[in-house]
Amino acid sequence: MKRLRRNPDESDPETNPDPDGEGSFSKDQHERKCGLSSMKMMGFFVVALMVVSVVFSVSIVLQDPPSDGVLESGKNVRFLDVMESSKEEQVLEVQPQKGPVDDDAPSVEVRKDKLLGGLLAAGFDETSCVSRYQSVLYRKESQHKPSPYLISRLRSYEALHKRCGPYTESYNKTLEKLKTRHHLESTDCNYLVWISFSGLGNRILTLASAFLYALLTNRVLLVDPGTDMVDHFCEPFPEVSWFLPLDFPLKNQFGSFDQKSPHCYGRMLKNSSFANSSKSILAPFVYLHLVHDYDDQDKLFFCDEDQTSLREVPWLIMKTDNYFVPSLFLIPTFEQELSNLFPRKEAVFHLLGRYIFHPTNPVWGLITRYYQAYLAKADERIGIQIRVFDTGTGPFQHVLDQIIACTLKENLLPDISMEKPIINQSQKSKAVLVTSLSGGYFERLRDMYWEHPTVTGEVIGFYQPSHEEYQQTEKQFHNRKAWAEMYLLSLTDVLITSSWSTFGYVAQSLGGLKPWILYKPENRTAPDPPCGRVMSMEPCFHAPPFYDCKAKRGIDTGAVVPHVRHCEDMSWGLKLVDNGSELKA
Repeated sequence: MKRLRRNPDESDPETNPDPDGEGSFSKDQHERKCGLSSMKMMGFFVVALMVVSVVFSVSIVLQDPPSDGVLESGKNVRFLDVMESSKEEQVLEVQPQKGPVDDDAPSVEVRKDKLLGGLLAAGFDETSCVSRYQSVLYRKESQHKPSPYLISRLRSYEALHKRCGPYTESYNKTLEKLKTRHHLESTDCNYLVWISFSGLGNRILTLASAFLYALLTNRVLLVDPGTDMVDHFCEPFPEVSWFLPLDFPLKNQFGSFDQKSPHCYGRMLKNSSFANSSKSILAPFVYLHLVHDYDDQDKLFFCDEDQTSLREVPWLIMKTDNYFVPSLFLIPTFEQELSNLFPRKEAVFHLLGRYIFHPTNPVWGLITRYYQAYLAKADERIGIQIRVFDTGTGPFQHVLDQIIACTLKENLLPDISMEKPIINQSQKSKAVLVTSLSGGYFERLRDMYWEHPTVTGEVIGFYQPSHEEYQQTEKQFHNRKAWAEMYLLSLTDVLITSSWSTFGYVAQSLGGLKPWILYKPENRTAPDPPCGRVMSMEPCFHAPPFYDCKAKRGIDTGAVVPHVRHCEDMSWGLKLVDNGSELKA
């Protein structure tokens, strides 16, 4: 490691007793000229050696300053721990003195990849969303790089959004289609409006799905702010907002849109003569009902010919609680484009999530303060995400038994010694981040490793940011903490998640982690095996269609192409995998 060298001040008598570099030798010469005795010369020579020794020792000390920082030319020089694989390296960080918001600004070395390999656009005001460019400081380098084609398409989308976003000329012109309820000639811009619906984990997954669909169909994505989206997420696109204006004409109807709505696509198919035809729909807007209770007509959205029918509709209004990306890969029209965008199929949400989901400054403060206080100094960070769907008050013993069995069977945590203390303590430490609505699991695990030493001598610390007891979807601060905890889980090295949980899906995909997933217990009994490693880090589509659009009959959509398979935690669900992954039926 390179160090900043500080030369002793040559004019300082304490660090350099001989500022002129002469002194002893000139004196020696003078005394020799005066005929000093050999004994005096020897004594002076000894004194000179002592002085040189002291000066040398002082110079060595001063050129090796403490690692917690020195001040030079108005810059703060400090060392930042950066994780790479399972090792910690110290990277020298040089940055100007900044205010409180910018205290964790990226280092000079890390700034080289603050755009994540071209995934992010440059030019944002960094102080307005500190996490956008600072998140790289808290993550290991991703093994999943964006393809050049994805980067190109994202830049093209940003230009489209700037030209067609809220209150632009094109937006105002297209908005007239809604106000007049009249289908005019096609305009330059078509839109996809995403309705804020369901829990935060679902919203994050469905918003990523909606953005990919907008990218595939050259539509501008506009996001219903709901009650807290603005509080949680920064603007992902330069200059023009992605949030739907509050004066949008249909906004007051969002809560009432369902399968019975006159503009619901499934209902229009039932009642219209264009059903199962290639004719375009002549309507100012169409409502897409892709919620888990959608019916067979609604599911025709995933058919090629229906995409043709929807192509010219200027406004599509979408409500969903599903990560429907896997079924987009089964639509022939999108097949080649998706292959170009994502050569690695399991990295879809990983890349899109890192592109569009940046915590706002208040949320980022929760994340970084907790990380620095409890996780940063550990040799390894382990996340355990616990979601229990059983009714009743936990913690449940069978869930605790399952967690312990999983961590021991997979060697994620060391066993404890019940008989005698471990004398030779290991220097390695592990920080375990537990997230759960209940605080009981954390307390039991913490006490277990506090009261007994580990057989390896490792020190295990357990930490839980919050325990809200029950899900409070509509409360802003509850969701702010939930988003912070998802993000903190994504910063761990090893992750354990719960079956069916969108909370866990978000964490694993953002972090680029293949977690061990806790299988869903039956009859309040811990399953055997307790957990298993997932095929890919992609989320699971919980309610996919099982329909062959060409043959017009039912089909197992998890067996059509090698990269769309059934999920480990939900046998009827679908998820994306890479062709080289270990495929499970």
